[in-house]
Amino acid sequence: MNYNNAYTILKEHGQLHVLAHFDSLDESEQAHLLSQIAGIDWHIIDSVSHRQEITKRGSLAPLDAIETDEIEKKHSLFQELGLDAIRKQQIGAVLLAGGQGTRLGLDKPKGMLNVGLTKELYLFEMLIRNLQKNTDAAGAFVPLYIMTSDKNHDDTAAFFKEHNYFGYPKDYISFFIQEMVPCTDFNGKLLMESPSSLCMSPNGNGGWYTSMHNCGILEDVRRRGLKWLNVFSVDNVLQQIADPVFIGATIDSGCVCGAKVVRKAAPDERVGVLCLEDGRPSIVEYYEMTEEMATLRKPNGDLTYNFGVTLNYLFTVDTLEQMLGANMPLHIVEKKIPYMDASGNLIHPDKPNGYKFETLVLDMVHMSKDCIPCEIIREKEFAPIKNATGVDSLESARELMKKNGIEL
Repeated sequence: MNYNNAYTILKEHGQLHVLAHFDSLDESEQAHLLSQIAGIDWHIIDSVSHRQEITKRGSLAPLDAIETDEIEKKHSLFQELGLDAIRKQQIGAVLLAGGQGTRLGLDKPKGMLNVGLTKELYLFEMLIRNLQKNTDAAGAFVPLYIMTSDKNHDDTAAFFKEHNYFGYPKDYISFFIQEMVPCTDFNGKLLMESPSSLCMSPNGNGGWYTSMHNCGILEDVRRRGLKWLNVFSVDNVLQQIADPVFIGATIDSGCVCGAKVVRKAAPDERVGVLCLEDGRPSIVEYYEMTEEMATLRKPNGDLTYNFGVTLNYLFTVDTLEQMLGANMPLHIVEKKIPYMDASGNLIHPDKPNGYKFETLVLDMVHMSKDCIPCEIIREKEFAPIKNATGVDSLESARELMKKNGIEL
């Protein structure tokens, strides 16, 4: 893209302020800005004008899960189905690791967090251990694709190399960078980070498959003939990855998607709940639930909307391929976004001043024709590290790790 092309496009969308400092930039800075302009998806930016319509929800209804007692009864069947799929090289895993550990006092990739007490034991290391336990049982490796971000890609790749990939074969580990989306103010005007750069933010955890596609990583998925991808977040130190029982239960159900879910600890627990929306699987966030929905109970006393998602999903590759050509639902989120003002000063706002645009994995579940929720035991598989202290913190995760016999 050249200057004239950029000018025409920006003028059409009322965004000419982006070029206000163009003449003062050197050649490389100009090229960078033009590249960012060329990559703008105007469908996303223009959505600000009708964002209220985007957030409308359909008719919600409960969705029953395979509960732990049923999983235990069919454990052998599910496990053998899952192990067989791993042995046949049908399973891949995708780690969503684009975030920094800022909220935990770590100015590095979150996966580099040391969760040990008397020794170094990293979050990345624990996740690899959890994966390798299942690949050892199957006697076959699972390809692991790690999504990073512009901010943490180099640190993440170097960290894995420095630690010899924590014993996992490096030929089965690939890194790819999550795509970025421009930010706007509340009027839909693009925010500038500097004279040569737009304010950019990651496109949300639902952007992982399109990012894999655009980075060329899907060629590896196709070359290997993978049938399923298990996508999971970096947060949960106890989660099982490529869990053969989960894989087997999903395969046995005939569904194209599976979700690991945990029984809610309380009606107001801050977790998204897997349910049906207009007859399709969906996730309703805790803040979207009415008090009536949150407290509604079955005749046996269980909550009707009882199972929270843990961001550990299994999708068929065929289903994911169909999503590539579709527009993902867009979430427009109010955030505090540092930006450059008209005088060239960098401003750090103390309250939300604009929008970030995200796609979410939960919408990939809703785009699937069906989904089987599989209950996990909270104390054994759910120890997210999101906060510095209190609930879902490093401290609470360490306590659960100790209960599971992990030496810290």
